[in-house]
Amino acid sequence: MMPTDLTVLDPTAERSPGERALTDRPASLSGLTVGLLDISKPRGNVFLDRLQEHLTTLGARVERYTKPTFTKPAPADLRYEIATRCNAVIEALAD
Repeated sequence: MMPTDLTVLDPTAERSPGERALTDRPASLSGLTVGLLDISKPRGNVFLDRLQEHLTTLGARVERYTKPTFTKPAPADLRYEIATRCNAVIEALAD
């Protein structure tokens, strides 16, 4: 269960903070499709490889995606593909 007093800071909108409701979390990942988004930072793929191994042991189906560069937001078509194909997404950064 998620705490109700959780504060998440969004570094993209520091001047005008907004409020968003938390998305309901599934009770289990078994049978769901989880998208793993590599933002193209060094060694992010290594982290995602291990995460994929763990998620598959939990019964999740995993789809991998990669941003062209970590310096810009993911292209709209990539975001759309992930949103329409996945039940959940995990984004990886590393260095």
